[in-house]
Amino acid sequence: MVLVLHANSGNKNAFKTLIAAEYSGVKVELVKDFQMGVSNKTPEFLKMNPIGKIPVLETPDDPVFESNAIARYVTRLKADNPLYGSSLIDYAHIEQWIDFAATEIDANIGKWLYPRMGFYPHAGVVEESTIAALKRALGSLSTHLASNTFLVGHSVTLADIVMTCNLCMGFSRILTKSFTSEFPHVERYFWTMVNQPNFKKVIGDVKQAEAVPLVPQKAAPAKVQKPKETKKEAPKPKVTEKSAEEEEAPKPKPKNPLDLLPPSKMILDDWKRLYSNTKTNFREVAIKGFWDMYDPEGYSLWFCDYKYNDENTVSFVTMNKVGGFLQRMDLCRKYAFGKMLVVGSEPPFKVKGLWLFRGSEIPKFVMDEVYDMELYEWAKVDLSAEAQKERVNAMIEDQEPFEGEALLDAKCFK
Repeated sequence: MVLVLHANSGNKNAFKTLIAAEYSGVKVELVKDFQMGVSNKTPEFLKMNPIGKIPVLETPDDPVFESNAIARYVTRLKADNPLYGSSLIDYAHIEQWIDFAATEIDANIGKWLYPRMGFYPHAGVVEESTIAALKRALGSLSTHLASNTFLVGHSVTLADIVMTCNLCMGFSRILTKSFTSEFPHVERYFWTMVNQPNFKKVIGDVKQAEAVPLVPQKAAPAKVQKPKETKKEAPKPKVTEKSAEEEEAPKPKPKNPLDLLPPSKMILDDWKRLYSNTKTNFREVAIKGFWDMYDPEGYSLWFCDYKYNDENTVSFVTMNKVGGFLQRMDLCRKYAFGKMLVVGSEPPFKVKGLWLFRGSEIPKFVMDEVYDMELYEWAKVDLSAEAQKERVNAMIEDQEPFEGEALLDAKCFK
């Protein structure tokens, strides 16, 4: 039996099914002479998928659309297929990473790439948040792959096929070497996967993008020359004293209460620069520099501990939770510095933090607007206690082990 796949030959979503078929010994052929925008608009195609999207698989029973569903169908055609693992928990983890590949990797690569290809309007603010979300996802993936060759178990599964195909569009179109070098374990994983014989047979040679595509320039509207008309000048309205007085001056933007505090000897940007630029002798340079700069009159230090650590059973979900918190803290970047640690080598993972805020208390606008704040227990650092000062040092330095446990992840807000 030969199954027919309707898609164009370079489609990364079609690759998922074709690679799964190679591993499963299932015969799948691409339909001949497929033309995007033509073949998928015919009545015959729309009967298989009413919205006209590809790929679509013809089966002896009914057509199947949506690429992950098709890949699952082909995988299940082989009994006890190792692409689905060897246990119920393997199966759950494979499904977990398939979802992650779709919602965190593929979606964000598309939101970054497609506007630059002219498919959607480009918006700088949206692109910035998309890149941040993609980096957070790739960071989580890289952490998992630091101790795993494959996503699940010790051989290729359907999760690896879906993840690699989704990454393939990014690596070949927009993820340059300078971008992916931040995620070395993802790089190692991707190049290992695309060079597996069954992957290479379908995808061919992959070349990494050398530059991010430029934003398409909008064509200027053609100027239409209008015949000159002689117009009589309308008499200018007289400005009366009353109308001038009635004009309201624009109201000044209210100042943040933290800007009204007495000046502090601590310049927060100087500390952030010192932290970022210190690569060696961190204790002697950065930590010492911090305490030399610190002004207890103008700033305060706070420890935070997540209240619901028993929920933190999946590493990348826990790290995404912290990443989302830091994203929402962006409104106080001018007034704060923070370190967030994910602690533990086994679940449940503990989330702990250290924050430096302008003023003697946690700013009210942060407590009001960042809902995550109430998910943490907050305690002001007692500077008279040497143990607490040393804990501050350890958190700034990402000291490992931290309080006797391995450090899974450390994020800095600066």
